[in-house]
Amino acid sequence: MSKILANDGISESGKVALEEKGFQVITEKVDQENLIETINKEGIEVLLVRSATTARKELIDACPNLKIIGRGGVGMDNIDVEYAKEKGLEVYNTPAASSSSVAELVFAHLFGMVRFLYESNRQMPLEGDQNFKSLKKAFSGGSELTGKTLGIIGFGRIGQEVAKRAIGLGMNVLAHDKYTSEANITLNFFNGDKKTFTIESTSLKNVLRGSDFVTLHIPKLEDKAVIGAEEIGLMKDGAGIINTARGGVVDEDALMFSLDKGKLAYAALDVFTNEPNPSIHLMMHNNISLTPHIGAATLEAQDRIGEELAEKIIAYFNK
Repeated sequence: MSKILANDGISESGKVALEEKGFQVITEKVDQENLIETINKEGIEVLLVRSATTARKELIDACPNLKIIGRGGVGMDNIDVEYAKEKGLEVYNTPAASSSSVAELVFAHLFGMVRFLYESNRQMPLEGDQNFKSLKKAFSGGSELTGKTLGIIGFGRIGQEVAKRAIGLGMNVLAHDKYTSEANITLNFFNGDKKTFTIESTSLKNVLRGSDFVTLHIPKLEDKAVIGAEEIGLMKDGAGIINTARGGVVDEDALMFSLDKGKLAYAALDVFTNEPNPSIHLMMHNNISLTPHIGAATLEAQDRIGEELAEKIIAYFNK
């Protein structure tokens, strides 16, 4: 019986699928410093992680019985992927499973930003009973998303899911991707009808200059932020930024400065440079909509992630 350590958890449906095939699935969380010892002591052959647990060279070298490292989600920057493959390990992720969930969170933030829900929800419990009229006046200058332009930086699976929702709302879409020159975006309607739109990738500068809102869906591959002071300077006055990709993709200091100076009107962050201890200045900023890295954290996405990992693990051991 092969043992699987799902150190950052796995959905019940994924766990059941594995157990039905005879795998023992352990879901008790093991601290990072005790992970190597536990893997070797328990004879773990499969390590499943999300963003909390890392699988670096030291762990790979120290755990010779390990056969698979699985990442529930898209990015694998917490795993030394190439080194693991060189050592003969299989490394799996689930790039498609959480696309819809992340895309919907982008729009949750977008709607909240243009109607000031992030700040209204802070102020209503404090002042709603005493200063209702003044709060109504303060939050009555909202905007509509219909007719606005959404810039999407990173036009892979998630970026394309975002585009679907933007088109459905009547937004214009500008996209930038180093590796995708164009993409066909198909909307599936409730009555079975379909409509396909072709969106061509343009330059980063064109996206920044032409968008009312910019959303990022790219990995953090360099030390330098993709969106810093220079890039923000190219954006429209009063524009907004949403980052549900990776902490550090947006320069947080430059972002706060641009909000304070009125260059940008909105910002939304689901990911942070110093997770799990983001800047207190960022957390307290009045013009930032905040969520604690929950882009893929829907029940539906967790089921898809667990089931996809289970399928890949079962297929490996049935070879």
